[in-house]
Amino acid sequence: MKIKYFLTFITVLFVISIEAQSSEDEVLFSVAGDPIYVSEFLRVYNKNLDLVQDASQRDVDEYLKLFTTYKLKLKEAKSLKLDEKPSYIKELGNYKKQLANSYIRDSKISDALVAEAYQRISQDINANHILIKVAENANPQDTLVAYNRLLKLRERALAEGFDKVRKEVHNGRTVFGEELGYFTGFRMVYKFENAAFNTPVGEISMPFRTRFGYHIVNVLDKRKSRGERTVAHIMMVSKKGDTLTKPEERIQEIYNKLKQGEEFEALAKQFSDDKNSASRGGKLAPFSSGQIRAKKFEDMAFSLENEGDVSEPFQSQFGWHIVKLLNKKLIPPFEDMKPELEGKVKRDDRSKLIDEALYSSLKKQYGVNENQKALDYFQSILNDTYFKRSWTLPEDFKATENLVKIGNRQFKYSDFGAYLMAKQKGRVIKKPLKAFTKTNYETFLNENLIKYKEANLEKENEEYAHILNEYRDGLLLFDLMENTIWNAAKTDSLEIKDYYTKHKTSYTSPKKIDAVVASSSKQKVLKKVAKLLEKGTNIDTIKKQINSKETTDVIFTIDIMDASNQVLPKDILFKKGISEIYKHNKGYVIVDIKEVLPQLQKSFEEAKGHVISDYQTYKEDNWVNTLKEKYPIKINKEVLKKVKSQIKKQ
Repeated sequence: MKIKYFLTFITVLFVISIEAQSSEDEVLFSVAGDPIYVSEFLRVYNKNLDLVQDASQRDVDEYLKLFTTYKLKLKEAKSLKLDEKPSYIKELGNYKKQLANSYIRDSKISDALVAEAYQRISQDINANHILIKVAENANPQDTLVAYNRLLKLRERALAEGFDKVRKEVHNGRTVFGEELGYFTGFRMVYKFENAAFNTPVGEISMPFRTRFGYHIVNVLDKRKSRGERTVAHIMMVSKKGDTLTKPEERIQEIYNKLKQGEEFEALAKQFSDDKNSASRGGKLAPFSSGQIRAKKFEDMAFSLENEGDVSEPFQSQFGWHIVKLLNKKLIPPFEDMKPELEGKVKRDDRSKLIDEALYSSLKKQYGVNENQKALDYFQSILNDTYFKRSWTLPEDFKATENLVKIGNRQFKYSDFGAYLMAKQKGRVIKKPLKAFTKTNYETFLNENLIKYKEANLEKENEEYAHILNEYRDGLLLFDLMENTIWNAAKTDSLEIKDYYTKHKTSYTSPKKIDAVVASSSKQKVLKKVAKLLEKGTNIDTIKKQINSKETTDVIFTIDIMDASNQVLPKDILFKKGISEIYKHNKGYVIVDIKEVLPQLQKSFEEAKGHVISDYQTYKEDNWVNTLKEKYPIKINKEVLKKVKSQIKKQ
């Protein structure tokens, strides 16, 4: 409830704070003397205009009430110094870093990789490979040996057949010869994926390296992705206490009705035990291979060829189903998948290409030049003791020499020296000293390029600054609301119970019926059923008289239900006895009401969630009134009049 409340709140109210206001900008209102300017109000109003659902929030006066309440709360939060809490500072810092990351990456590189990723997930590749394991930090001699060995295996595979060689060399320790089966984009490390997709069917790649070692890959087949299916289903599950009907029998009864020409959607609405999809005629969200936990269900869905095809009843681990194919497509359009693919690219090895482009761009932006003299110096003072974690800076270390300048920040030799000393405490992979110096300097430089960019991004990018300020205030208000209102259940237990006592009549359970519902597509069948029910004939006997092995003309539902139950018509009268025949979901129903269960008063425990929510709203209203007394609001009516006039012209 708290998060839902917060998200609604942030959508409607969160604003872009303005650090500096123009002297010509008029003051719309003040909170305890602090001015709030027209430009800020208009920015917020226009920003949220298309987001709000409540028409009242589009009214300037109503929106101004919300906005002034927001400003009151923000004033209180700062008065309580919530913005100085370590937890707040830490949370804001984490968000700032994440947000900055999305603003400093090269969008052109990202777009190209996203387009490539889409092309690759549009295909499935069937391939085998041979891998010779090589450690990432292996010396050049060892890597050359592995490469040459794999080159010879490739020559053998071309002559003798890849599969034969693969099976012979596999030992499960240093050499792996594996059948990979079908895979698509993002299923393998990027370098392997590249090799596989760039190798024609039937051919064997040249040796290539990943972090696991050297590979060759033999591509057996490439096919279009199986794509996406949209289906509807009717599901039956075993119900506790129901000994009358087995789910496999009930699903067969429904299947018989489908064969008799009744509509799938209408039957799903009346009888499917999947309550989430029943109201939509059984329709499920689109899915592709691997997204459905029930393999039998997925295989059945992909086996249906034509839209409108319906499966026979089958069982999965979740129950019994009948599936109808509504739509099939090979793969969603690129634009639909683009946000998802962008996220995957950023988490994948592909991100290294984006990083390299970023570092190059930042070096150019901030005028960073190579300092070979510094690299030579650090190489000369490093030695193998570093890899034993016992290296120290020499006594005559040139700490004050200039290392590199990023923007207006000058780094000294001492900065890189401290970096090397600190890194020595962690995991150190031994490399030749020249390569080691170069690699660590590049890492040091790149890390500081990013830090400098992040530190200056608010000045360089107005949009980033606005969003960060929005989150900064939003996080502050969340903390305030949580401590002042949302945690009331923990501290105000007596007050909550008192609130329940005073508003008891608001918390009742709905009226219910203990009933038997007979459903049929034929009105005359229900007339016959009604007569049998009036005689007191039991349900099993009625089913035997009306239905046969080949046809199902009536289905019974026995339950204690309220008016919202899917099998009941909306205008049903809750009156003991056998009802008239109602038209419902393109069919007909009659209801034999055994007993009408009256509306009942909910106990405090039963209504607790609802009571707490109502109490929090009540408490917040009172609290806001005290804030209005504490921080007087003064609205400039003449300026407000101008604002309204300006909005009307938009």
